[in-house]
Amino acid sequence: MSDTIIPIHAIKGRGTATRIAHRFEKDARHAYDDGWGTLEESAAGEAPRLATEVFCEDARSAISRNDSPDIFFDYSLNPYRGCEHGCVYCYARPTHSYLNLSPGLDFETKIIAKRNIAEVLRRDLAKPRYVPRLLNIGSNTDCYQPVERELRLTRGVIEVLQQVRHPFSIITKSAGIERDLDLLAPLARDRLAAVYVTITTLDGELARRMEPRAASPQRRLRTIRTMAEHGVPVGVSVAPQIPFVNDDMEQVLEAAWEAGARSAFYTVIRLPWELAPIFRQWLDLHYPLRAARIMARIQEMRGGKDYDSNFASRMKGDGLWADLIRQRFEKTCRRLGFNRERVELDLSQFRPAASPGQAYLF
Repeated sequence: MSDTIIPIHAIKGRGTATRIAHRFEKDARHAYDDGWGTLEESAAGEAPRLATEVFCEDARSAISRNDSPDIFFDYSLNPYRGCEHGCVYCYARPTHSYLNLSPGLDFETKIIAKRNIAEVLRRDLAKPRYVPRLLNIGSNTDCYQPVERELRLTRGVIEVLQQVRHPFSIITKSAGIERDLDLLAPLARDRLAAVYVTITTLDGELARRMEPRAASPQRRLRTIRTMAEHGVPVGVSVAPQIPFVNDDMEQVLEAAWEAGARSAFYTVIRLPWELAPIFRQWLDLHYPLRAARIMARIQEMRGGKDYDSNFASRMKGDGLWADLIRQRFEKTCRRLGFNRERVELDLSQFRPAASPGQAYLF
């Protein structure tokens, strides 16, 4: 953990202000106070505005297979690595380490776009051994983050899935999904598409601190309403729950129900690898008086550690505090009527894709 002095103004518009070293780096650098006040001068100066950089790569495969018992889908697809939304709690941040990039600033400023994702997906779906399963788009990084407006990789993926009648779900924090209603609404009518919108809090100021470049909570509620009005099954994710930070879960669920969401789920915050020091730094900046208390409750749900990867507890936590969050969620869902009817997507409609270069017969 760097001891660099970081003023709050330095992270305006970003989730973090440092390029924390990733776990594979051999060297670590820390700020050093030489006695001349240079650290304080640097902190008081104007923070440089960092532009988002987008790098393209050619993906070798499109679909990731999941065998985790605590995840409801079997396959996942992510058109992008890294996410400009900059959510400070994002469990995907440590994946940037595999690219020799920092899970801190690099994760939200250096975005990797899989430019051939639609073509590779078509090839994967054409394999004779492919068996359709529940597929989720955007489970790791948001598939409708700002760069999607220009690159349209997610739309290309949906077009391929539409052609082969493959069911899928999407999870996002972005209103950008409304652009693709012309594809999603007809697919939803045929039980081939469902959407989940993440809303962590209704507090706009808190959302700006936690999710600096995501749509506002009210805008996300409008997206839920738009999806529901067009007949798209839409649910709400109130994840992650962070003790003593976003404590308005009941109000979020009520607002989402009013907007048209009919299913809901949650997770508690998890802090794997480099995410733990990133989140601690964020707490020290924004909640210095209660940072220790927040971390104590998180560790209480994780057997005394920052993170526990046990499949049985990693999503919901364990212990008294985790039980309290679960009871609040379940009680509110019962009162409002969430999750009474399961959205069943129809896998039987899938017809294999034609191999590249091969024309469709029907």
